[in-house]
Amino acid sequence: MKRRNLIILTAVLAASTALPAFAQDAAKPYAGTRLAVLMEGHPTTDGIQALLPEFTAATGIEVELEVVPESDITAKMLLEFSSGSGRYDVVQNNIIFVPGFVKAGYIEPLDDLAAAAPQYLDKADFVPGYLNTNVLDGKLYGLPVYGESTFVMYRKDLFEQYGIAVPKSFADIEAAAKTIKEKSNGEITGITMRGAQGIHSVYVWAGYLWGFGGEFVDAAGKSALATPEAAASLDAFARVLKDYGPVGVANFGWEENRVLFQQGKAGITLDATVNGAFNEDPAVSSVVGKVGYIPVPVETTAPKGGSSSLAVHSLYVASASANKEAAWLFASWATAKEQQIKSLALAPNSGVTSQAALNSDEFNSRYGAFKDAMIASINQGNPQYLPTVPAANEIINNAGIAVSKVLAGTASATDALAEADAANAAALAR
Repeated sequence: MKRRNLIILTAVLAASTALPAFAQDAAKPYAGTRLAVLMEGHPTTDGIQALLPEFTAATGIEVELEVVPESDITAKMLLEFSSGSGRYDVVQNNIIFVPGFVKAGYIEPLDDLAAAAPQYLDKADFVPGYLNTNVLDGKLYGLPVYGESTFVMYRKDLFEQYGIAVPKSFADIEAAAKTIKEKSNGEITGITMRGAQGIHSVYVWAGYLWGFGGEFVDAAGKSALATPEAAASLDAFARVLKDYGPVGVANFGWEENRVLFQQGKAGITLDATVNGAFNEDPAVSSVVGKVGYIPVPVETTAPKGGSSSLAVHSLYVASASANKEAAWLFASWATAKEQQIKSLALAPNSGVTSQAALNSDEFNSRYGAFKDAMIASINQGNPQYLPTVPAANEIINNAGIAVSKVLAGTASATDALAEADAANAAALAR
């Protein structure tokens, strides 16, 4: 009898001492969980990284954040996804890869996770066009962590000095680049754009492709790069860079291109709208207040789609993750308006996807110089600017090889694109 009483007393004491811990765990059910998160090097990522201690304090979840260049992230995550390693709980990438990831079962639908833990999610706050790109067959697969379009940035002071009109076509851009290089005796590069092989050059050349009436994939789902319009666009892109671009442009990615322009060493650039934040940041830029911004022009009266991008990069929960609920909490916290508004003071981040952040006093005071042009570019942004098909990665890689060959002068635009078109046709047929 005494032994039975001792057992009961022990059980009661154990229960009473466990109560405070149980209450704490109920508030932070995933405390102690360690998440592995893979993200791109970007101002948005910088802001999230700076705020991670707040997430850990609120949830008890530790985050191991791995940051890699955009040009490397797709290959890295595909390697882990295809092996089923479960190495990453949350990954970031461009929404163009969503159809392929969903088809392969690599990323988790988020609707049930959102219903179970909605505390950080406010769907109505996201820019609708950004959120909707993450919906496939009625299911939500990602949360937009940053969005952007592309626009033309030009030196207002140089245009005024040399009597150059605001460009209305790609031909106008080339003429302006020529004038700037010649009038400055070569001291200022006429134009700078990304030329590095792969996603970097393709992302910018795509504006030319669509603007000249071309496209990557036609309405029937067939590769469409072997066309006169595509060849004319690549000829124009390569010519302006070879004749009026910087030395070494074939190795220019996003950062190299951005830095050259913000240092005042180029008259024009065509790149992501997020670059405006760097142009207008006196801590890193010598061209603050000297830059004009316009949407990417078109060369034809009947383009097949818009020549400004609609690029959305989102956070996805990996299907192989052993911590899906905690991973969801991180993804929804990182994209919530509170974090996005805070990030404006932490990094040059104009790529926010929250309407509250876009309309905040902080955003307007920092980025008012280009906000109107950015919104105009986003509103006319082309959601098919880069192909959104399962073979998107192969299509971009093949197109990037073609762009590099033409920039290097080892192939004509017609021949390089014919080769890429054949490779893309094979990829689409698989």
